Amino acid sequence: MKILIIGGVAGGATAAARLRRLSEENEIIIFEKGEYVSFANCGLPYHIGGIIVERSKLILHTPASLKTRFNLDVRIFNEVLKINKEDKTIEVQNLITKEIYTESYDKLLLSPGAEPFKPNIPGINSDKIMTLRNVADMDRIIAKTKNLKNIAVVGGGFIGLEVAENLVKKGLNLVVIELGSQIMGPVDYEFAKMMQHHAAAKNLDILVNTGVEAFEDKNNKIELKLNNGKTILADAVIFAIGVKPENALAKTAGLTLGVTGGIEVNEFMQTSDPAIYAVGDAVEVSHYINQAKVLIPLAWPANRQGRIVADNITRGNKISYKGTLGTSIIKFFDLTLATTGLNEKLLKRYAIPYQTVTVTRPNHASYYPEATNIILKMNFGKSGIIYGAQALGQEGVDKRIDVIATAIKGNLTIYDLQEIEIAYAPPYNSAKDPVNILGYVAENMLKDDVRFINYDQLEDYLSSENAILVDVRTKTEFENGAIPNAINMDVDTFRENLAFFDKNRKYVIYCQIGLRGYLAQRILRNHNIYSVNLNGGYALWKPVNS
Repeated sequence: MKILIIGGVAGGATAAARLRRLSEENEIIIFEKGEYVSFANCGLPYHIGGIIVERSKLILHTPASLKTRFNLDVRIFNEVLKINKEDKTIEVQNLITKEIYTESYDKLLLSPGAEPFKPNIPGINSDKIMTLRNVADMDRIIAKTKNLKNIAVVGGGFIGLEVAENLVKKGLNLVVIELGSQIMGPVDYEFAKMMQHHAAAKNLDILVNTGVEAFEDKNNKIELKLNNGKTILADAVIFAIGVKPENALAKTAGLTLGVTGGIEVNEFMQTSDPAIYAVGDAVEVSHYINQAKVLIPLAWPANRQGRIVADNITRGNKISYKGTLGTSIIKFFDLTLATTGLNEKLLKRYAIPYQTVTVTRPNHASYYPEATNIILKMNFGKSGIIYGAQALGQEGVDKRIDVIATAIKGNLTIYDLQEIEIAYAPPYNSAKDPVNILGYVAENMLKDDVRFINYDQLEDYLSSENAILVDVRTKTEFENGAIPNAINMDVDTFRENLAFFDKNRKYVIYCQIGLRGYLAQRILRNHNIYSVNLNGGYALWKPVNS
């Protein structure tokens, strides 16, 4: 069998290696229009910042090494111009010799990836504007920024923030410009705000609700004209507002595109032509939770899809791709932010009823030195189904999100989270892991043992219910910062002050992170006094209100 693969990196290279492991007989050719067929694209920002010192570490395989180890015919600087699906051929141009030639195939795999989105903004083609997709882009950014001082990053997603962080560490002045109301679109607003506050503490300026209307070269600098009437003068710009699927080849060949613009594939990763498969950032996938059609350009799905395609080509269509959960993570200075599944914004968009719980717990036993807090949020349904989770902290964030992602894939519920038996010793954990706590609190909510309102519901609730706001922290904590119009009453004095509470009124209780608020609420509940607890406490309310 003759198998042609268009594009390498995660999806194409993974499929090629697996195809060879399954059979020595197949002829396998990879076409890559760039110089590098197998590289660690997620590591590019960290070489820019000097964290990954050796550039060669990012090059996973070369054409020579793939030939030696897997007997693959890898043709770099060869761009596929056209797919002729009727006669099962492709037209290819050698970008060095300019020769155009034809190759036939029995099976074809498309793995072209996604390209940086560049809207039609005046001045967008300035040579002072750079994007980051591949090794050549990385080299250009390093060379261009070597003797510069002021850099503007347009886009506050993964790539934009990772590049910004690494350039800040190199001593450059950075500003991140984000058109949306928040950075990091895959997470909810409160987590984005906490990241933004952290950026400010690290001397990284972030402007949200700010768009670029035009770029203009001014001598050796570039001016960004913003939608608020202001301008920014920078030495260079990193443009990172997102990516779009490279679908041109598929579209021209008459393959079906999905509603998102990605290449439409079935469960076996076949396109509308049974002889042509597609994987990676170029394809439209179903979200694992609700099967909505989405684009989720991440490395794990591309790798998984590449392996599946290799098996299906070799052994017949037997393995299905079950959808993408969207589990992702970012290191941002000394914080880590991670997410999996559906966030609140998506749940609202899809009109899925849900509840949310946020807990703050140390990453290991609080009495063991250097414990730091993890803020962990989970969205779930009335049946106990887990829709998604987000976490922010310094240590242990990845562990908790990975556990929840595994729970979702295993069809576990919030009740099962309580049953997960974690590895415990004081340097690593508490006897009750934060994931266990999420399960306990979620169960309390479903059983109506605790009632929560979220930070964005507080003002309306106080007004509509004529409720009284009670801060149950210590007097010192209260004096160091509190929600306006709150009354301070330490939870440890509640029982001796029950006469203060009117059974005909409603109360909103809050503490620093929610635990003391829960205890205070239970005291009131046991005395038939109605109250709700502020989800996440003052620690969650403050960043989104400042």
